[in-house]
Amino acid sequence: MRPCDESIKETIVLAEQMLKAADRGDAVREDNGCGVLYGILRDSAFKIKKLAEAERDAHIKKGWWKD
Repeated sequence: MRPCDESIKETIVLAEQMLKAADRGDAVREDNGCGVLYGILRDSAFKIKKLAEAERDAHIKKGWWKD
């Protein structure tokens, strides 16, 4: 796999970890400030994941992506 593809793959994994962290944090939060924090984390993770997946798909279409 090309180094640029490895970075995209790693970014998708990190975004998924961010989503899990937001879910865990939201489940145990005790005030609204934490709710805002985890909402922003979740929203950012979705945006990052969407962009990374679009780049992955572009690389697949170009024939660059090799698992």
